[in-house]
Amino acid sequence: MPRFHLTTQEEVTLWNQFRQDDEAAFAKLYQCYVQLLYNYCTQFSVDKALIKDCIHDLFVELWQHRHTLGDTTSVRYYLMASIKRKLVRHLNAQQKNTSSEEIPLEYHHLYTASAESYVIAQEEYLQTNRNLNEAMERLPRRQREAIFLKFYVNMTNEEISNFMKINIQSVYNLVFGALTSMKKQLSAEHVIV
Repeated sequence: MPRFHLTTQEEVTLWNQFRQDDEAAFAKLYQCYVQLLYNYCTQFSVDKALIKDCIHDLFVELWQHRHTLGDTTSVRYYLMASIKRKLVRHLNAQQKNTSSEEIPLEYHHLYTASAESYVIAQEEYLQTNRNLNEAMERLPRRQREAIFLKFYVNMTNEEISNFMKINIQSVYNLVFGALTSMKKQLSAEHVIV
């Protein structure tokens, strides 16, 4: 999965270009954020089709209303807040229970010299990934969301506080509680992380 990392200035520049009918800037915004938005939505629903539809609808609406959209200081924050509102509205309308689906973890391996060591490393990676995902799934929804924002989206505690509309101490408590719980679960399963 290609990942694009934009500075705040780059994303604001793209945002402003998109608002002035620049299709290439719009396409770049889509490429940069579609996977992040999809991964974020999996925190609230396992319905992949619904998630994809919501993301599609969000970008269609952004293009249709580009001339009336205002300035933003964080495109990532704006898009994540928008997709969450859209998905929650759809879920509430459908009276569905929300849950979490496996979230892919990024994990970088050191170079291995032999095919055998590569296979072993892959098996260890997959097992660790499964164990971490299971531990994440056992967390309460708010702890899962805080962990996702902190470690998958790389938000600061202050950004998480603003995004989740909770005070900073609550962010610390959610993250600490989630990490403590995950550590206990992983230790109980004799997993070394």
